[in-house]
Amino acid sequence: MRSRYVAYCLDEEQYLLESWHVSTRPASVKADPAVQWIRLKIVDDVSRDDQVEFVATYRVNGKAHKLREKSRFLFDGDAWFYLDAIK
Repeated sequence: MRSRYVAYCLDEEQYLLESWHVSTRPASVKADPAVQWIRLKIVDDVSRDDQVEFVATYRVNGKAHKLREKSRFLFDGDAWFYLDAIK
């Protein structure tokens, strides 16, 4: 989870794709240059369910916003992969 947040901060689109599970991975990921990521707070780490709830704070045109999401991850082979967000 944290490594994907850092990848968003650094516009590491290749890492985002590589850490996304093949069953739900999009063809491409494009970073929005107007978004400046500020902070990540893990709200709940429900490891028995392979879920992480977080709040990511970001700034666009000088105004702060928050993204709250519960993400699912899947251990496949020898690594964890982002699967999807729970709506």
